[in-house]
Amino acid sequence: MEVNATSDCALEVRGVSLRFGGVRALTDVSFGVREGELFSIIGPNGAGKTSIVNCISGRYRPTEGQLFYRGRDITGLTTNARPALGIGRTFQNLALFHHMSVLDNIMVGRHHLLKNNFLTGSLYWLTGARREELRHRHKVEEIIDFLDLQSVRKTTAGTLSYGLRKRVELARAMAMEPKLILLDEPMAGMNFEEKEDMARYIVDLNEEFGMTVVMIEHDMGVVMDISHRVVVLDFGKKIAEGEPADVLADPHVRSAYLGEEDEALAGPDDAPRPLEASA
Repeated sequence: MEVNATSDCALEVRGVSLRFGGVRALTDVSFGVREGELFSIIGPNGAGKTSIVNCISGRYRPTEGQLFYRGRDITGLTTNARPALGIGRTFQNLALFHHMSVLDNIMVGRHHLLKNNFLTGSLYWLTGARREELRHRHKVEEIIDFLDLQSVRKTTAGTLSYGLRKRVELARAMAMEPKLILLDEPMAGMNFEEKEDMARYIVDLNEEFGMTVVMIEHDMGVVMDISHRVVVLDFGKKIAEGEPADVLADPHVRSAYLGEEDEALAGPDDAPRPLEASA
C-alpha cells in the first residue's frame, strides 16, 4: 500500500535495512531529504553510504523498510523505472563507455527521454524523429557548455584524465534531466583545483538547475561548505543528522571519524579510523 511521505520531502528513507546473507550492510536507517536541498551522506570506511544510495537508485532492494520519492513508494521499482520519475545518479567507480566520444556518452543519458520507436525511426524524415534528435542534441550541448567540456566534446572518453571523466559522468547524469541526483563520491581522486570546480558545478546544479542533490563525499571541507544538511552513518547505522556545524560537533560523529573517545585508552600505536577512507 502506498503511504504518503512527509510533505516537504523529495526523498524519504524509512527504517531501511539491508543484509547480504549474514552480513548487515544497513540497520534501520531513516532520514528525509527536502525538496531543493543539497544533502550529504558521510561516514567512515564500511559505513554503508554507497549501500543506501544503491537502495535509493534501485540497484539494491532493501531487506526491510521503505523508500519514498515525492510521496510515492518506490521500494519495489526496478532500476530502469526510476529515471522516468526523475532520479539520476553517478557512480563511485566510473561507468563510462570508454570507446565512445564525450558527446555520445552524454547522449546515452537522454535514452529514456526518446519518444520515437522502431516504426517511427524507420520513417525518420517523415516523422518528428529528426526534430526530436536535434532537440536532444541541443540539450546536450547546453550541458557541455555548463561543464566546460567544449574542448573535449569529440574526444574518446577513455583517453581523458580522471578528473575530466568524472565531469563527463556528471554530464551524462545531468542529461537525464533528473529532479533528484545521487552523486557517489564525485570528487574522489581529484586534485585541489578539480575539486573546487566540481564543488562549484554541484552548487550550480542545486541553485540554478533546481536539482535536489544527495551526495556521498569524504572531503569534509567541501561537505561543510556546500551542504545544507548532513546524515552520518557508522557500521550501517545512522548516528547523526542535521546541519553541518551541528553534526561535526556531535561527540558520536567525532568518535566515529576521529576516535576521540578511544584516544585516552588507546596506546601510542593505535590509530583512529581514517577520515577520508572510501565507502
